[in-house]
Amino acid sequence: MTSPELFIGLMSGTSMDGVDGVLADFADGAITTIQSAFVPFDPALRTDLMALQSPGPNEIEREALAANALAACYAACVAALLPAATCQVRAVAVHGQTIRHRPELGYTRQTNNPALLAELTGLDVIADFRSRDVAAGGQGAPLVPAFHQAQFGKAGHTRVVVNIGGIANISVLHGDGRTGGFDTGPGNVLMDGWIGRQLGKEYDADGAWAGGGTVDPGLLQTLRAEPYFALAAPKSTGRDLFHMDWLDARLAAAGTLAPQDVQATLTALTAHTIADAIRAAAREVDAVYVCGGGAYNATLLRALAAALGGTAVVESTAVLGVAPNRVEALAFAWLGYRFQKREAGNLPAVTGAKGPRILGALYPA
Repeated sequence: MTSPELFIGLMSGTSMDGVDGVLADFADGAITTIQSAFVPFDPALRTDLMALQSPGPNEIEREALAANALAACYAACVAALLPAATCQVRAVAVHGQTIRHRPELGYTRQTNNPALLAELTGLDVIADFRSRDVAAGGQGAPLVPAFHQAQFGKAGHTRVVVNIGGIANISVLHGDGRTGGFDTGPGNVLMDGWIGRQLGKEYDADGAWAGGGTVDPGLLQTLRAEPYFALAAPKSTGRDLFHMDWLDARLAAAGTLAPQDVQATLTALTAHTIADAIRAAAREVDAVYVCGGGAYNATLLRALAAALGGTAVVESTAVLGVAPNRVEALAFAWLGYRFQKREAGNLPAVTGAKGPRILGALYPA
């Protein structure tokens, strides 16, 4: 009997709601999810992380303290997963919290304290997955397409996996084994920011508020004119570009609109830019599978299906056996497994790196 190859993957994404964790077994090359957990961010930590998205005073100390608090949150997620482990976990693979992403300047910054996490958990920690790809001339993102191909690819079928977190990205899994992918633009980031400002809510549950509004064609056209959308891949983006000031500048020229109609239009923006990206990346698509928080927004999924013109089935990754909120954490567990085997984790065709690279840095227990 083959010994288990247990890894924990931890992901906290651009939505900044908390930490998703997965305990997975990679024995014999299979990908088996054993357990999952979610630990929400304390409101104070979320506020600190949001503030670090923009330049401010005393940033070095504020980031260091936020990293310590983040490590404690990661450790709590690890503790929630460990009871399901039947043998020693090989390593914890942790993404960290992106606070700046500027590959065009040669850096990407994921706040984290992996040394503290190793101390708190007593486990090897693998972190800093993006910087090696950036050092090799790549975008450092998205990193998940290689995992999506391993988990969801099917010979003879062209599938697209859409991850809708704060930022949205696509993985194009061609039937001949080729894999493409890039960040399409805003996922939930603008919708969450707008409903937070208008109604004090963290997100639009099931897209109910947007569903009661009307899309404004003029505003949608203005939003879609952002030059990023027309850039050729490889490309990646984040809150450095798509933030509330970006939205406010465009709303200022749109006249007076009902707040609910703005929410409907922001939902349409996410749907249309994803659909445009899919059409540009693949001539024919058999099915589109959605993961991330956006997979739980029925209004958004209907808008995406409509924007695609009914050319492909749009479903959650749950139909493929992986819950939408587990996919990214599972991807980083897989990247940790690849690191442990000293195998490349990036796809140069996706990120633009000079070649395949082993991603991550080890902090021994």
